[in-house]
Amino acid sequence: MDALSSGTFQVGSSRARVRPRTLSRPATVLAFLFGLLLVGAVGFHVIEGWPWFQAFYGTLMTVSTIGAEPENQLSHAGRFFNVVLIFLGIGVVGFAVATLTHVVIESELGSFFGRRRMEKEIAKLKDHIIICGAGRVGRRVASEVAARNIPLVIVEQDPAKAEWALEQSFPVIVGDATSEAVLRQARIEHARGLASAVTSDAQNVYIVLTARGMAPHLPIVARASEEAAESKLLKAGATSVLSPYTYAGLRMARLLTRPGVQRFLDMALSSLSDGSLDLQIEEVRVAEHSKLVGSSFSEAEMRDRFGVIVLAIRHRDGKLDFNPGPHQTISAGDLLIAMGDSQKLRDLEALAGI
Repeated sequence: MDALSSGTFQVGSSRARVRPRTLSRPATVLAFLFGLLLVGAVGFHVIEGWPWFQAFYGTLMTVSTIGAEPENQLSHAGRFFNVVLIFLGIGVVGFAVATLTHVVIESELGSFFGRRRMEKEIAKLKDHIIICGAGRVGRRVASEVAARNIPLVIVEQDPAKAEWALEQSFPVIVGDATSEAVLRQARIEHARGLASAVTSDAQNVYIVLTARGMAPHLPIVARASEEAAESKLLKAGATSVLSPYTYAGLRMARLLTRPGVQRFLDMALSSLSDGSLDLQIEEVRVAEHSKLVGSSFSEAEMRDRFGVIVLAIRHRDGKLDFNPGPHQTISAGDLLIAMGDSQKLRDLEALAGI
């Protein structure tokens, strides 16, 4: 946990390469020590005829350099064996010290260089998502964002929860997301959005306030556990507020009243994460000089040419039109909410961008 407490830490793949070696060395030291005690006990038992416990005790006295009874009762052969045992003990102790020192140095160097790599990775982040909180909601957000190949960084105050990000190889900062210094380290000024998903509503309010003060135009989505917190989060500057309990209630109601609709939504949304079905819902922005500008939906023939369905269109003024008609005109800056397979959507994005 040294790397966790330092603020940033290396990704899981590097850690996986180090762990097997650092675990085998202490085992080797213990094996040598056990073998030394066994050899000493057997030797004293055979040479001096001591009982097993006395032979074991004599070996401990020699290896520990105390040299008390019963070593003073040794015969000539026993003394010769004891000299050999002393040199073996010195060798094993030296090996143990060297091994443990190597493990400590390797761990410290690995943590240091791992932190440096992570700091450099975070320092290059741009157009990324900042996820505050690595609890159940934050983990889901991170998994969905990563599935879209969008860069992200997680901010988590609890090192135990941040361990999950390490296992998933996500960049992570261990710190308080209400701190301007921590959000600045997460490069909030270059982010494309922030998700405040900690379990405390009060802390979410503080996070939103801090983030909004640092990035006035940043899209911020916040989690609210209580209904009373939703209005506070919106006043604090959140762009959108979601309640896991409200969402769960709506989903349960749809499964009971409109199961077909909910199953279709589940299928469409799950395909975005696991890739089980090549069906995606994307946002396609129409560029200023796109060939689509000024055309109607019937003239653009998006369904015939690309096999995609435009579910809605959001205009520059924020107005949202669902199921746009064939005669509706496409303007520069419009955001098309389209559904189709990934390749067809990329073709549509290419056309909308030129």
